[in-house]
Amino acid sequence: MSAKADGSARPWLDRDNIRFMLAECDTWAIVGLSGDPSRTAYRIARFLQERGKRIVPIHPDAPEVLGEHGYATLADVPFGIDCVDVFRRSEAAGEFADQAVKVGARSVWFQLGVVDHDAFERTTEAGVPMVMDTCPAIEWPRVSGNR
Repeated sequence: MSAKADGSARPWLDRDNIRFMLAECDTWAIVGLSGDPSRTAYRIARFLQERGKRIVPIHPDAPEVLGEHGYATLADVPFGIDCVDVFRRSEAAGEFADQAVKVGARSVWFQLGVVDHDAFERTTEAGVPMVMDTCPAIEWPRVSGNR
């Protein structure tokens, strides 16, 4: 297996972390999720929900999305979060990784195109697994062998 395929050249694509998040993380807080079905965050939230995950919309307007109550911030969520999935630009994403660590989330996922090496270092040094620059919809078939 090449370094690229197993994630060693890019530790934020560690296969074990991806597998852990997709297989064992049931409650996903989706940062940036609104009720707009044309947005990628909406489509990925629905994808996760269709695969048995509980989604939690995190958006300043705190809308209800896909039948789930929304919250303005991660700190407002009154129950445990397994994975914080961030749909924000790279320059704004790091603060959500920090908030995820602060609220005790079990993992952090930055979506395709979202990369913040400093946030990755802070998050993983805090003992929280983190994935960047990929998408659950891309990784699901690789990990599970099905769609």
